[in-house]
Amino acid sequence: MSWIRLRQIALVARDLEAVLRDLHDALDLEVAYRDPAVDAFGLQNAVLPVGTQFIEVVSPTRDGTAGGRQLERLGGDGGYMVICHTDDHPMARRRVQDLGVRTVVDTEDHGYRIMQLHPSDTGVSFLEIDFQPGGEDAEGPWMPAGPNWQRACRTDVVNGITAVDVQCRDPEKSAARWGEITALDVADRVLKLDNATVIFVDGPLDSLVGVTLSATDSTRAGERHTIARVTFTLG
Repeated sequence: MSWIRLRQIALVARDLEAVLRDLHDALDLEVAYRDPAVDAFGLQNAVLPVGTQFIEVVSPTRDGTAGGRQLERLGGDGGYMVICHTDDHPMARRRVQDLGVRTVVDTEDHGYRIMQLHPSDTGVSFLEIDFQPGGEDAEGPWMPAGPNWQRACRTDVVNGITAVDVQCRDPEKSAARWGEITALDVADRVLKLDNATVIFVDGPLDSLVGVTLSATDSTRAGERHTIARVTFTLG
């Protein structure tokens, strides 16, 4: 039976290094990789492991980028993407095509398949569904995090992402749309992925606004940290 997992979330920030410091100070996360290829999109980035999932931070390096437009829409730093991982990418692509959902990026790099969906057709935040050869092992390869991401994994504070909150103007409609795209169950504005949930909440802007992390230290459960104007909650 095929699955779709939450593998990575992305934030967009004007000051990349400041947000990386905040993530380190609050959550003890370390940078595993900075991808030189994102320069082609007018961006710089950093990817930080959270257990076997990841937080990416991107920052524009020139005008006229998609990341820069997101900063303008939000009026500052904020959430950017929800990036999922499936073991059956052809089936996911067929569903997207049958639904008439456009793609912003649909390409392959050494077997790694990227399918980034157009937010005008999905509602809410950017949704991306990817495929990683060998990725059925959660501790195995994940190309966006570089070849040795495991060396940067720190789990003293948190060890996974269990939920994300995505804000939108019509949560019921957007939740149903993501349910159609993923062929997964939706109930009470909650989409159930294989390893996490996506919660659709009311708000004036389409954006990722909250991330719930699994706390390694139970005494820290309930802590909240606002980083890049996204609320990180230790659960």
